[in-house]
Amino acid sequence: MKILSEKIIELKRKKKNIIIGIDGLGGSGKTTLAKELIKEIKKSLYEPVVLHIDDFIYPKNIRYNKNYDDWYCYYYLQWRYRYLIDGVLQPIKNGDKKLEKKLEIYDKDKDNYKLLTFKYMNENTILIIEGIFLQRPELKDFFDYIIYIDIPKKTRMKRVLDRDKYIGNESDIIHKYKNRYFPAEDRYEIECFPKQNADLVIK
Repeated sequence: MKILSEKIIELKRKKKNIIIGIDGLGGSGKTTLAKELIKEIKKSLYEPVVLHIDDFIYPKNIRYNKNYDDWYCYYYLQWRYRYLIDGVLQPIKNGDKKLEKKLEIYDKDKDNYKLLTFKYMNENTILIIEGIFLQRPELKDFFDYIIYIDIPKKTRMKRVLDRDKYIGNESDIIHKYKNRYFPAEDRYEIECFPKQNADLVIK
């Protein structure tokens, strides 16, 4: 983790505004890696700011559109990419040195949005985006460095069976992953080649 942190800090010294992506399929460990990376970067003079792609999902009535297959909804109707781009990614990419604004962050419990203040305030700030499908055409050009976590599907399935109890029992979780998540992930791998295009692959 120290080596990765040093690599990111080296990039930051060369360029005032950088955006780091932590990409990977469901259950690969993106959130865990983000937390560890944040701890390491904070040992330096730099201040990491993290946003999760799931902070920008649509309400259920949009992302579970009954007119489309589950995998299609997950791949094409799940996230508010334009809102993220216009509100955060584009201004930082354009070189804004200070960005402080209210963002609509998805509230899972209420299936609605809450306003939270996002601050990208000085030359020591490093923005990290964590989530799935970050190398899609809509997003990939905004990242200065992308880490992809490559974990076998069998291992990820074991993890989500322990983690995603909110879905239901074991058979409910398996059904949802086989019908919604895994087909969309397969589409992502075929269309975007995330392992091949990432700057760093962690196995």
